[in-house]
Amino acid sequence: MTEASWSVVDDFIKRKLMAAQDAQEETLRFNQRAGLPAIDVSPPLGKLLQLLACLVDARHILEIGTLGGYSTIWLARALGPDGKVVSIDVDRKHLSVARENLEREGLSERVELRLGAARDVLIKLKDENYGPIDFCFIDADKENNAYYFNYAVEFSRPGALICVDNVIRAGGVADPESSDEGAQGARRLFDFVAADTRVEATALQTVGSKGWDGLLIARVNGK
Repeated sequence: MTEASWSVVDDFIKRKLMAAQDAQEETLRFNQRAGLPAIDVSPPLGKLLQLLACLVDARHILEIGTLGGYSTIWLARALGPDGKVVSIDVDRKHLSVARENLEREGLSERVELRLGAARDVLIKLKDENYGPIDFCFIDADKENNAYYFNYAVEFSRPGALICVDNVIRAGGVADPESSDEGAQGARRLFDFVAADTRVEATALQTVGSKGWDGLLIARVNGK
């Protein structure tokens, strides 16, 4: 199997299980025209995030890493009209593009966009007594994954889910000598989660249009 084959299967899944509107093809086209990097989650992963958020009956969602709002829209669709996604990104242009996408999808009222380095914004949220949250999706700079994960647990209610993307890094996570700082960040995340008695977790390898990677999923226990 090749990456081209993986992409064909991703396209098959999208065609069979998602309408064009559901898959947000216009969002992806708009992001491309805006010059954003093509690092959005795949449509199957976006739908998985939506379903997971629905399974925990999420009303309050934290997202770390907005980009153009593609995953944000999937998450916002899991909410009722009184729900809220707080999504953080360090890049003003990313949030500007995300804001337009959210407006087009009619979801602006369900999303609060926060500009700034996630480390700084998370401290501000803590000062604001933010939480409890039901679901968190972390997809930002991989070097800080463990730091972000700790805050996500602090903000979470018992039973909340935390998902962290890009944790396999084409197998680099299993190589202690990897020169990929993202892989080293993923290794630090795994070490942190393994020692954290507040959560239960697993990780899944994935292949698809985004290559060989994977997702860590943790459930927050009573703290």
